[in-house]
Formats: sequence, structure tokens, C-alpha cells
Amino acid sequence: MASGSDRNPIIIGGLPSQVPDFDPEETQEWLDSLDAAVDERGRERARYLMLRLIERAREKRVAVPEMRSTDYVNTIPTRAEPFFPGNEEIERKILNATRWNAAVMVSRAQRPGIGVGGHIATFASSASLYDVGFNHFFRGKDEGDGGDQVFFQGHASPGIYARAFLLDRLSEDNLDGFRQEKSKAPHGLSSYPHPRLMPDFWEFPTVSMGLGPIGAIYQARMNRYMHAREIADTSKSHVWAFLGDGEMDEPESLGQLTIAAREGLDNLTFVVNCNLQRLDGPVRGNGKVIQELESVFRGAGWNVIKLIWDRTWDPLLAQDRDGILVNRMNTTPDGQFQTYATESGAYIRDHFFGDDHRLRAMVEGMTDDQILHLGRGGHDHKKIYAAFKAAVEHKGQPTVILAKTVKGWTLGPNFEGRNATHQMKKLTVDDLKGFRDRLHLPISDKELESGAPPYYHPGRDSEEIQYMHDRRLGLGGYVPTRVVRSKPLALPDDKTYATVKKGSGQQSIATTMAFVRLLKDLMRDKELGRRFVLIAPDEYRTFGMDSFFPSAKIYNPLGQQYESVDRELLLAYKESPTGQMLHDGISEAGCTASLIAAGSAYATHGEPLIPVYVFYSMFGFQRTGDQFWQMADQLARGFVLGATAGRTTLTGEGLQHADGHSQLLASTNPGCVAYDPAFGFEIAHIVQDGLRRMYGPDSEDVFYYLTVYNEPIRHPAEPANVDAEGIIKGVYRFSEGTSGSIPAQIMASGVAVPWAVEAQKILAEECNVKADVWSATSWNELRREAVACEEYNLLHPEEEQRVPYVTRKLAGAQGPFVAVSDWMRAVPDQIARWVPGTYQSLGADGFGFADTRGAARRFFHIDAQSIVVGVLTELAREGKVDRSVLKQAIDRYQLLDVSAADPGAAGGDA
Repeated sequence: MASGSDRNPIIIGGLPSQVPDFDPEETQEWLDSLDAAVDERGRERARYLMLRLIERAREKRVAVPEMRSTDYVNTIPTRAEPFFPGNEEIERKILNATRWNAAVMVSRAQRPGIGVGGHIATFASSASLYDVGFNHFFRGKDEGDGGDQVFFQGHASPGIYARAFLLDRLSEDNLDGFRQEKSKAPHGLSSYPHPRLMPDFWEFPTVSMGLGPIGAIYQARMNRYMHAREIADTSKSHVWAFLGDGEMDEPESLGQLTIAAREGLDNLTFVVNCNLQRLDGPVRGNGKVIQELESVFRGAGWNVIKLIWDRTWDPLLAQDRDGILVNRMNTTPDGQFQTYATESGAYIRDHFFGDDHRLRAMVEGMTDDQILHLGRGGHDHKKIYAAFKAAVEHKGQPTVILAKTVKGWTLGPNFEGRNATHQMKKLTVDDLKGFRDRLHLPISDKELESGAPPYYHPGRDSEEIQYMHDRRLGLGGYVPTRVVRSKPLALPDDKTYATVKKGSGQQSIATTMAFVRLLKDLMRDKELGRRFVLIAPDEYRTFGMDSFFPSAKIYNPLGQQYESVDRELLLAYKESPTGQMLHDGISEAGCTASLIAAGSAYATHGEPLIPVYVFYSMFGFQRTGDQFWQMADQLARGFVLGATAGRTTLTGEGLQHADGHSQLLASTNPGCVAYDPAFGFEIAHIVQDGLRRMYGPDSEDVFYYLTVYNEPIRHPAEPANVDAEGIIKGVYRFSEGTSGSIPAQIMASGVAVPWAVEAQKILAEECNVKADVWSATSWNELRREAVACEEYNLLHPEEEQRVPYVTRKLAGAQGPFVAVSDWMRAVPDQIARWVPGTYQSLGADGFGFADTRGAARRFFHIDAQSIVVGVLTELAREGKVDRSVLKQAIDRYQLLDVSAADPGAAGGDA
């Protein structure tokens, strides 16, 4: 193994790009030799010779690079740069004004008495990247389509606001309302891109790091999906994601790169702002993050464009006869480059150029100030334009642009490249003066010394502002802008839901299958059917959805280029370029990103889609909860199915598959309307109401979460006098007690309702207890409505006080209330405060485990016999039965012996 001094741990490989060819005749001889080998002996022989040469080169310790990464220079050589079509002088003035206003906005937000802060260093480093995009690339929505979709880096939001201010899209009051959304209403601005908070401005929430990259990938894919299915013409839309190099450490940032390459998403460009710094220090102090990312993206099949040096380096690179300058660039670690960004020109001369006479000779004619201003490519408009243009013109692959910048660029020596710069929010008077001078802005010292620093606007009639308006007019309107052009959908009538409402007869089916049957009927609707987008993480068969394969088919832009192994079967696996089903592999994060992109298509492209995302409930909110917040923020709509729900229904799978808490997690998301239905007819009413609320005339920005089970049961037909309102609001009386003299109430949800009905029968026959059974279709919605009532009452003490629905619904019900579900007790306990009587809950608290359903339910004391004892316990507490019957019941039912329980139904994956 080579010693440390012999190894080069920084650059893995590379190809010549900007290194000049000082002996083209010799180069041509080598190329001619290769051509001859190919022509005379064939490609395989030529390949062998090349590999042998590489091997010999390594033996001779010649640094022959591999294809995974290239030299630490710009991918696009100077000679290949296109003509820059803009007015660079005007664009520089625009950018200077934007930089100033962004920094001043944050500084003013940090003034005494406010102190809400903000971040200025991120935008300072990426400002030129955005400016070139705004002036030359980002398409707006004025042409009637979705334009481009731009995922702005969350911490750069001040710069986006500052540019909107120059365009009169935001006022000075708006800028002063940064991070003061309520106290400065209606002028407040959200801290980051939040569509829910600014629904006419932002499109995509991105500040939860890592969600922007994966969201952009699946947005680009959704664009292709919608185009292939002729739902919307997205052929002109390009997806841009602006990211940080530190952000790329998030697993969501890189975890789904291959799908973008596999599907050839050349409508997607990542722009990674490589300022070499995380929030508190260097990203790769001892390494080179740009080289590392290049290797990752190349390996994943992406087109990589490195944008490292600005034009001031071009003359030096042209002199690099021996490649010594490129070698120094290759071998200097990021931590040292960060130091160079904070040091003097003399320091750079001594430490970067100084220890090799050839390097030092290159800069002999340069002053220290000129050396100091040898810049990074991410700040050079012409270089950026060349990279962006190459990206949008590249075909067959997604593109990543790795742009090197300085964090805090132009903010002055106290900010630029400092480890603490991300947390620095306040500029001193001296900082402001130096910043003003750097930007050449006509702001006097007096204005900076007296109170809050002023915003700068060159005037509505200035050439800079007119230039900005003209550029946006030519690109189709202002960005970012969120527009909702979609119309309400024509919803199916009651007949569509009739089959499911009839029940399952003598057949036992799981609630998952009841939903699938309803979905099949909905997809037959001529108007609505094509808008459904089915999404699952490699589990369609588990959920009984393989029946959709032959008709809906699985989306694959390349179609099915093989003979399926199950092609002779009725439910054969079918792929199609126009398929309706998204089979995203074993990736809940990828599926949730598809869900969000589909669920917000009504705004992004003006065409509503109805996503139906089905997954193992344990791996939904728990694994991708952050994305469900992103979904709510993006105002996305659709149906989310937590299948195989509950802590005891998925027999045999064990701890990590036993979901007893996703309903509780769902309750924390204000955009989520969550239900735990027991029967098919309940599902029918819930889905019908969901379609009305999300896609009807008065559409709401919510999404529906239904937990459905894999345990086969017989579904009753819808009662003639069904309480549809109660189903939707969260509780209704399912079964009224018919015998017994001691009243009691049992509330149950989901798969627990049949246990409650069995307990009702035992209580009547053996204990003289007349118990009513209530189906609590949504503990969450009951609590949400009750909280809203209390909020109203708090603020309106002189008005008639509102009574929560659950209190009104249960009024008059006699006896104690015992709640039971296949969830932890905290789920039904949400409504305890508003139940008009003694309340006790039974639940599956703790870890799940593998066993029979009966044994698991006996262990958690939630089965029918345990419910019986629970009701008797509450009645004994009220003095309505003797306490001696409790021990007798425990012994009779053998509640302490899990093996004594009826094992229950087996199987039933769907």
C-alpha cells in the first residue's frame, strides 16, 4: 500500500479541460494511434490497450484520473463559453441593490425590541446564481402553463424578497415585516419559503434541508408523468433546485438521484451553492466537497458541470504549461480555500503560489489586491450563464451545477468565509459603510449613522428597474408566483358509492380491500377516473391493488421492454409510458415526494390530480413525518392510506411493523384530516366528503389520512337511518344496546368496533349491562372541533358559548364511557375532556410484537373480554356493580393468560 506521501486523497480523477495543449502535434499522434487501433483491431482491443496504459501509468506513479471526477477547474472551458446576452453592468447594479436590501432587511429585523433575526450569508454567496436565473432562465406562468418550478434555498429567502421589492411586488412595509407575520399583518413576510403562509408568492417549502432536492426530483418526474398522460403540457417546464453543499449530507438530498438519471429527467437542474461551509464550519475541511459531489452525481448518472473559477483565473490557466496550477487547485483542501477567503492577497501569494517558483512566476506581475480578487465562479455572471445554458440544453440526463462561492460574499471581512457567518444577523455602522462602498450605492454616512439603515431603490423609472421588468416580461412573468387556475371537478354521484355501502355479505374482507373496491369504482368515472394517481412503495400486491395492473398499468417512461414472468396471469405486471400507477420502489420518502407533487398539481400546472398513497402505516407518518409537514405547507391535497394499521392486526411481523401511534402523529399536522374507519360504508362517506372538500366548489387545502386494516371481517350494509353527519364529524351510535338494565357506553374505532360489539353482547348476556357501541371514526377531528369551540369561547365570553360536537352527541348517553382502539391510549384520550361522564380508555401502549391477533389483544387488554372488564370496572367505581365481580370476570376470561385467548383470524395481508 502506498505511503501517505505517495497517495493523493483529494482528487480521484479528472479529464483535461482548461489545461492548454502546448504540443498539439504530439497530442494528435497519440489520438491517431488510438484511432488506428480501433479501426484495425476493433474497440475491444483498443479498450484493452487503454486499460494497460492506465495500469502502467499508475505503476509509474503518473496521476491518471478516473472518470468519476475531473480536475478542479471549470467544466466549460473559456473557448466554449457562449455569448452573454445581458447587460452585465446593469445586472451588477441590480444585484448590488438586491444584496443591500436583503442584508438591511435582516439587520432591521434584529433591531432592539424585535430581535427575530434571519440569515444573510447564504444569499450573499448565491446572489449571482439567482440573478442570472431571474434575468435569463426562470420561466413565469403568464403564458398559461406552469412555467418553471424553482425550489429556492430556504435560507436565501431575504434575497428573493429583496428582488421582489425592487419590482414593486413587495413594499417597504413588507420588508420591515420580515419574520413578523402576525404583529405586522397584513404586511408580514414568512421567514422562509412557506406557501401556506404566503399562498400567492411561494410555491415550494424548502428550508427543512434535504426536502428541496427530493421534492425537485419528483416534481420533474411528475411533470413528465402529466405530459405522458396528456393531463397537462409540461414540455416547456424546467425544474430548478438551489441547494447548499452542506445540505447534500441529508440522506434525502442524494438518496433518489438514480431515479432522475434512470428516467432521463433532463428537465431538472440542481444548482449546488458550494460555499464550502455548513451552518457552523467547513463542509469538508480536509477534503474537497465539489470533487466528492461530482463523483456521487456522475456515479448516479447525472451530467455534472463544475463552476469553480471566475474569469480572472483564465489568463493564469492559459499559462499553465506543466499543469502545476491545476495540480495546486486539485490538492488544496476546502478548509484552506476557506482560509484564503478571509486572508490578504500577500498571504495568498505566499501560501498558494509561493512554494513553487513556476506558480510564483505566474503572479509576479500582479498586485496583492489583484491576487486577492482572484474570484470564484459562482460570482461571475458570464460563467454562470454558460453553465445554466449548458444545463438546459443538455439532453438525456439531469444536470447538477457545482458552483463555488464564498459564504457572506460582499458583506465585508467580518462576514466573508467566517465559521460563524451563518448566525451573524446584525451589521454595525462600519460594516454597513464598507458594504455600501463595495456595492457603490449612493447612500450617505448620515443615513447610516442615524437609526435603522435605509433600503435602496434606484427609482421606478431607472434603467435597472426597467431592465428587470423587461427580462421578466420576456420570460413569462414574475417568479416566484403561485397561481391557482384549476376549476372544481365534477364529482360522482351517490351511485358510485353504492357497492361499498352494501357491505360484504357473507364474505370477510379487510377495510383495505373495502377501500380498494371503492377506488376501483371511482376510477371508472369518465371525468374523475383519469385524475387518480396511485402511489405505493413496492407493496401493491400486499394491499390488494394488483387488480389495477392490467387496466391502470405502472408508469414507466420507457414502457415494458421485456416479457413479464407472470404475463400469462390475469393480474400480470404491466408497465406503460402512460401508466397511471407510480411504483416508486422501497422508498417512502420518494413516494411521499410523488404524493406532494401530484397533490399540488392543481396549483403548479392548473390541473388537479387526486393522489392515493398507500403504505404500511408504521412507515408513513413516522418515517416521513417531515415531508407530511412539507405537504401541508405546500397546500397539497389527496388521500393517504395507512394500511396494515394498528398495533395488533399485522400478525407475525413484529415490533417495527406494529403501528399504534400514527393517528397521534397525524393529529399534530393541522393540514391532515385523519379517520380510523371500521366499515366500508364509513369509508364511502369519508372519501365522498374528502373529494368534496378537496376538489369541490369550495375546495380546502387539506389532505385525508385513513388508517385501514388487513384483518378480514364481515362488513355490514349501511343502516337505513345512517348518521352520515356523525361519520364525518367523528362519532355516531353504531349499535344501541337492546337488553340489560345497567347502562354503559363503549366507544371504539377501526378494527376495534367488532370487539366492542362482541363485548356489548357479553355484557348483556352475562352482566345485565345495556351498552351502546359508538363508532369513533375520528378521535382527531372530534378533538380539533372541540378545541376550536374552546378558543371561540375564550375570546367571546359575552356570546353564546359553543358546545363541542362530541359533548352534544354523547349528551343523554347514560353510564360510564369506555374507549377502545388498536392504538395507544393517547389517541382516544384526546377527547376525554369533553366526554359528558366518567371516561376510561383501553389501548395498545408499548412495543408491538409477533404473535396471533388474539394473544396480542389479550396482552394489551383490548379484546372483547378486556372491554367487558373495563366497563365493569367503571360501573363498580360508580357503585353500580359489586367490586367482587371484577376478580371473577378476570378469572373467568383468563385475562392474565394470553394463550387462553382465541387466536382470531389469520392471514389477510390486504
